[in-house]
Amino acid sequence: MSIIRRTGIVIGLAATSAAAAVRFAHVYRERAGFPRRRPPRFTPADLGLPFEETVVASPGGELPAWFLPARDGAPGPGVLLVHGWESARDRTLPNAVFLHAAGFHCLTFDVRGNGANPAEALPLSAGEFGADAAAGFDALLARPEVTTGAILGHSMGGVGAILAAAADPRVAAVVSVSAPADPRAMVRQTFRLARLPIPWPVAQPLAWLTTRVYLRPRGHLLREISARHAVVRYEGPLLVAHGRADPVMPVAHARRIAGAALDARRSTVRPAPVELLIGDEGGHSWLYEDPDFRRRVAAFLARALGGPLTSAAAGDAAAAADARRLPEPEAPLVGDRASSPALAMVGRSSREA
Repeated sequence: MSIIRRTGIVIGLAATSAAAAVRFAHVYRERAGFPRRRPPRFTPADLGLPFEETVVASPGGELPAWFLPARDGAPGPGVLLVHGWESARDRTLPNAVFLHAAGFHCLTFDVRGNGANPAEALPLSAGEFGADAAAGFDALLARPEVTTGAILGHSMGGVGAILAAAADPRVAAVVSVSAPADPRAMVRQTFRLARLPIPWPVAQPLAWLTTRVYLRPRGHLLREISARHAVVRYEGPLLVAHGRADPVMPVAHARRIAGAALDARRSTVRPAPVELLIGDEGGHSWLYEDPDFRRRVAAFLARALGGPLTSAAAGDAAAAADARRLPEPEAPLVGDRASSPALAMVGRSSREA
């Protein structure tokens, strides 16, 4: 076989492999980029919490929201709650239960393309969670009851919380729970969750390509929507929480986020605290069922926001609160795009995200 012919075969194989990789990336974007919507099935009233129907004016439209006043509406600090992927605002209510007990006003809303919102025409990423979290924080601070505010986000909502805080110095504290550190690492993790038989030397560049193709329709750059990169720009108090045995997002993601924040503050005189909380229970979605988690989060926020209770009293009240997971919906989630069997596995693992 001549050198020219061998070279042609190699080039042809490479071109075929590249075309297959691009095709894979486009299929991934179509099937993984559009969360199936789950309209809220519960309201704060079902958990004995006072609330007011409201909206968050976001670049993604008017997003349905609830404001939950604490202490009979007396002025004080508030916390914005941001749910995760394929979720809705009612899934944040267990967090609202213990935060309300600790005296914090709460605002929670449906991120675009999730909950009661219509489906999006373009794929969703952490960029949209960040933009909607920023709009939600504006709405929180606009409340006459709220004097200062923090953001608590779960999973993709945790990334959104960090992105919003990195762009807004008014954010007085951030609690990021079970969040992915980086979009490319998250895509690589979905390969593992779906048990796709992709060898590591192929999976790494394929994850890079897939992530870039995924983000292209909305014009996002990898670094712009990475929690690990954005947290460097946030200078306020930060609590990063994660389950040690999280089956969806490995605990290493939390260590990367906290590590990046600590590295960025090493040269800062009297830097704001960075706390890392690794829980033994709760998996990916239910860390709030652990009294120690509730105590640590409420005490952290009371210190960062200056009340309304002392950190010890806030921690005790939160630990004693009856925060438990909500029942799973019996009806299927709402959506027009069917997931592949592999990506359905990812969805089942993260349905409480």
